[in-house]
Amino acid sequence: MMSETISGGHLVAKALKAEGVEVIYTLCGGHIIDIYDGCVDEGIEVIDVRHEQVAAHAADGYARITGKPGCAVVTAGPGTTDAVTGVANAFRAESPMLLIGGQGALSQHKMGSLQDLPHVDMMTPITKFAATVPSTERVADIVSMAFRECYHGAPGPSFLEIPRDVLDAKVPIEKARIPEAGHYRASTRQQGDPEAIERLADLLAHAEKPCILLGNQVWTCRATDAAIDFVRTLNVPAYMNGSGRGTLPPGDPHHFQLSRRYAFTEADLIIIVGTPFDFRMGYGKRLSPTAKVVQIDLDYRTVGKNRDIDLGIVGDAGLILAAAAQAASGRVENSAARRKEWLEELRAVETKAYEKRLPRQLSDAQPIDPYRLVHEINEFLTEDTIYIGDGGDIVTFSGQVVQPKSPGHWMDPGPLGTLGVGMAFAMAAKQARRDKEVLCLFGDGAFSLTGWDFETMVRFDLPFIGVIGNNSSMNQIRYGQAAKYGEDRARVGNTLGDIRYGEFAKLLGGYGEEVRDPAEIRPALERARQSGKPSLINVWVDPEVYAPGTMNQTMYK
Repeated sequence: MMSETISGGHLVAKALKAEGVEVIYTLCGGHIIDIYDGCVDEGIEVIDVRHEQVAAHAADGYARITGKPGCAVVTAGPGTTDAVTGVANAFRAESPMLLIGGQGALSQHKMGSLQDLPHVDMMTPITKFAATVPSTERVADIVSMAFRECYHGAPGPSFLEIPRDVLDAKVPIEKARIPEAGHYRASTRQQGDPEAIERLADLLAHAEKPCILLGNQVWTCRATDAAIDFVRTLNVPAYMNGSGRGTLPPGDPHHFQLSRRYAFTEADLIIIVGTPFDFRMGYGKRLSPTAKVVQIDLDYRTVGKNRDIDLGIVGDAGLILAAAAQAASGRVENSAARRKEWLEELRAVETKAYEKRLPRQLSDAQPIDPYRLVHEINEFLTEDTIYIGDGGDIVTFSGQVVQPKSPGHWMDPGPLGTLGVGMAFAMAAKQARRDKEVLCLFGDGAFSLTGWDFETMVRFDLPFIGVIGNNSSMNQIRYGQAAKYGEDRARVGNTLGDIRYGEFAKLLGGYGEEVRDPAEIRPALERARQSGKPSLINVWVDPEVYAPGTMNQTMYK
């Protein structure tokens, strides 16, 4: 009696299934088609896109939305190199995803086979794990190994190349290790050093003006409830960045946004959760030199990098915040009364900043003030709207104004600053959460990088509301050039055509509108919502207006 055999592609699919992967994002190629065959048998959806960068970004986006690892599958050579940017973005953003790339047959190693490149060498610096699968028997085993590495410390991407003959070959099924779901990975949740928790509790007990920054890892660790309990129990004002936005809803008494610089200057205790001291934090220099600084992070290497700290704790944000709140609650007597004046002080700064900007948010100027556009978007969001920002200057405006109303409802590229993520993130978000509304704000430059995958959204019936802040420029770069070289050279290499993207959407089977009157922004958004189609609302904004964040970028000084 002959034993049952299984191919390498089907082993890949079984390993993905064991990991909980429900969809792969891909662009077809001859090296990888056996994986498709396996995915069909395992009930894994195959979404084929128009560029491999989009596939990698979508896998990243899927991981962020679901908490499960994302997966992209691309062919060898240019297929893999096209995906490099998506992998690099996930690496800097600490997003767990697996990129599987094809490779020429092992039997043709170093012979110059079609699309042969040293993929592993290229991917090693931007992944947590990169390897070649050496034999068909090892396929599922090494796929599970790659996923396991994605969760070592702070999450991140892995890469595997699978030679064509390894993928296509069949082996007796009893010779192939196929890891079972839930039986090959330990829990990654670490509570942190108990002595450090006690020290944090003591610092909290004595602080008169504490504040906390809730960063990406609050969402990565699904620590929303612990974070909310922490700030309310100990009466600590909270600021949020990255995917930590939405941890507290707008209007919550502990939710602050516009007074962060003031708080970081005046606080006596600053707790930074899941955010490195990188360029976004002025490399740590924006924190008061006299404040006690505590850093909580999944990655030991991040803690204390670029700036000295008073206390560092490595571990899961939710477990650490819960333990600290419990330890400190008995020591912080009458905390609400003690910190009432501090919260009122911050709220006054917050209100002043909001009122100063409000006339621009309500401006009827034409061309449209970008503040008016992002104000209308913020007013339009519901508790079930996932907001995505993809652009330079226009998204910098939105970071000041747009406030997601629920946890996990904010997506941006992350610290790599990658343009072109929006279409892929919208694709992944809508595919994974069809019960949610998805709204993506694009800069016109950012949209043009990957905009053809609007057709993929139409083809797979993934409705979303796309808004383009169109100033016919790469305005963030334009500002820098004007500041550095003068207005006569401000438009070299950064000026775009006046493209009617609303018509582009219609061409590809979606819904589209052109908006030049600010009074028409909200009605156009409502019509896009009602259309039930992928949509693009092309809003013509003033090209001579720049976001404060653009004008304050350190690279231009």
